[in-house]
Amino acid sequence: MKHALAAALLLVLAVPASADDDGRIRVIGRASAERAPDFASVEVGVESRGATPAAALDAASRAAKGVMATARDMGVPDADIGTTSLTLQARTRTINQPDGSVREVADGYTAGNLVRVRLAEMGKLGELLRRALDSGANRIDGIAFGLRDPAAAEADVQSAAMKDARAQAERLAEAAGVRLGPALSIASPPRGEGARPAPYAMAAKAAAPRGRTSVPIEAGSIETAAEIEAVFAIAR
Repeated sequence: MKHALAAALLLVLAVPASADDDGRIRVIGRASAERAPDFASVEVGVESRGATPAAALDAASRAAKGVMATARDMGVPDADIGTTSLTLQARTRTINQPDGSVREVADGYTAGNLVRVRLAEMGKLGELLRRALDSGANRIDGIAFGLRDPAAAEADVQSAAMKDARAQAERLAEAAGVRLGPALSIASPPRGEGARPAPYAMAAKAAAPRGRTSVPIEAGSIETAAEIEAVFAIAR
């Protein structure tokens, strides 16, 4: 009866752990952890029109300089401010002809200038966006939250995943009535989707400049996950 129970337990624990014919136990340890992001990255810019290429580009450049000046005024270092996109395109418009046909005619130029700002004080993100719009920006191309040292977060969960792998192997060995030996191999399989956002309330509560309403921002926590595939010997 005792041996039958041990065999049943071994079968239950075979996924994701198993014992092979060579006297080894294979397991996959998993761990994940959530951390509050420590910076926000946002792309803010302007798209402007002009009769000539120079006129369109000058208008976009003035607004982009205003965004950069706003960021510096809020204490953002130059290393966290940079241009990410500069575009210039000719515009056309369609004219209907008396005979029913249409033709395209020149209609000036469109210029775009995008600036990426990385902000450590995320509570000021709403204020930054409002002030950037007040300075002439008319585009917000996206906000991302991240960790300045993702390798440290990954190292922590890898260590936890290895502990989970050993705990699984010890339970499997105990259920089989054997003693766990040393680890023979350790590997980290390729990750799938990687980090994904999870709910974490961090509302931007900065006071709105000049009586304007600040832009409400909610950050998400950063989830880091790891898997460790480990092979342990069964002690003789």
